[in-house]
Amino acid sequence: MPANPDFSSVHASLQSYIDRDFISGAASVILKDNQVVDRINLGLADREKNIPVQDETIYRIYSNTKIVTSVAALICYERGLYQLDDPIDIYLPQLKNRQAIKTGAQTASETEPVKSPPTIRQLFCHNAGFSYGFLLESPLDQLYAAKMILDPNASLADMVDKLTDLPLAYQPGARWQYSIATDILARLVEVWSGDRFEGFLNKEIFRPLGMKDTGFHVPEDKHHRLAVNYVPTDPLDPMVPGMSPQPDQLLGSYLAPKAFHSGGGGLVSTMDDYLGFIRMIIGNGIYGETQILKPETVQMMRQNQLRDNIGVQFPTWQMPDTVFGLGLAIKTAPRPGETTAAIGEVHWGGMAGTHSWMSPESGIAALVFTQRLPGFWHPFMHEHKKLVYQAFTS
Repeated sequence: MPANPDFSSVHASLQSYIDRDFISGAASVILKDNQVVDRINLGLADREKNIPVQDETIYRIYSNTKIVTSVAALICYERGLYQLDDPIDIYLPQLKNRQAIKTGAQTASETEPVKSPPTIRQLFCHNAGFSYGFLLESPLDQLYAAKMILDPNASLADMVDKLTDLPLAYQPGARWQYSIATDILARLVEVWSGDRFEGFLNKEIFRPLGMKDTGFHVPEDKHHRLAVNYVPTDPLDPMVPGMSPQPDQLLGSYLAPKAFHSGGGGLVSTMDDYLGFIRMIIGNGIYGETQILKPETVQMMRQNQLRDNIGVQFPTWQMPDTVFGLGLAIKTAPRPGETTAAIGEVHWGGMAGTHSWMSPESGIAALVFTQRLPGFWHPFMHEHKKLVYQAFTS
C-alpha cells in the first residue's frame, strides 16, 4: 500500500460526471484507519443559483437514515429492552396473527397464515415480510400506496396502525426485500424508550456526536444550505445526460417540521455530521471521547444475519455477492475493478446519491454525496469506490 496514495483519479472521475451533466456536484471524503486522508467538494449544490458544494451543504440522506435508526435500536438492545429474536408483536400487538401472500400469487388476497411471526432481527435485515410501496415488486405495494403508508402527515404510530389489516409480502425469513422495516424499528424505539423518535436521536446520537445539522427538517435559517435535488432527463437510463430540479414528494418538504419522522429515509445531514457518525461505527462504537455502542454490538452489525442462500436483491438493479447484517449490507466479493480489500466491506446509501462504505479489514472507508434521483446505484458511485480501492494499491 503506497505511503501517499494519489486520489487524483477519484477527483477526475467525479468531475467528469459533473462535466457530462449526470450530477450537479459532489462531496467526497476518504479515510484510512479512521483518519481523513482526502476530502474534496466539486460542482454546484444549486445550479439555478450558482451555489457551490461546500462543507456546510445539507443533503437529503434518505436511506442513510437506516443506519442511524439501526444504531438507535441497538442502543435500546444494549439496555436490555428487547432480544433480537423477539417477535415484533410483543411490542406492537396490533401486528399479531399475520397472513402472508402466497409465493407466486398475483393478488394480495391470496394469503396463508405465517409459519412464524416476524422478529426484530428480521426488521434489521429486511426479511421480516414487509414491502415498501414504491418499488412495485409485490402485489402488496398497491395496498401500501392506497393506504399512504409513508404519509408525511402521519406519525410512526399511525404508520404501524395502517399495517394492522394488511398481509405480509412473503413468509418471514424466506427472502430479502427492501421495505418499511426500518420505519417499524423507529416506532419500536419510541415504544421501548418512551421518547419520540426525533427526541431519542437528538439525545442519544446527534448531540453526543456533535451532529448539529442533522434532523428531519431544515430550520429556516439554514434553508439556503439545502442542496437542490435533481432528477435526470431519463430516470430509467443512468447514462443519459441532463437533469432538472425535483420537488420533494415522497416524504414531503424538508423546509418545515412534519409529523412523519421516517426511520427509513427521513433525515437531512451534512458531510461533516454524517462523517462523524460513520467514524463512530469505524471506531467500534466510539468517536473521540464519546461511546455510542459497545464494540461487540458493532461487530454484530457487520455479521451476516440472513439464512444461507439468501442475498440482497432489488427489482431494478443487481447487488451481487451481498448479504445483510444489522442495518448494513455486507460485500462477500469485490465488484469488477475493485481489489480484494472490498471483501467484508459494509455499506449503504441513499436514494438521492449519498453513499458511505467501510472496509474493516483494510481500514479503508469513504463517503460520496450528491443529490440526484435516482442515485442509489448510479455508476458514479461504483466508479468512485473502485478508484478509491485502486488508489491504495497502485
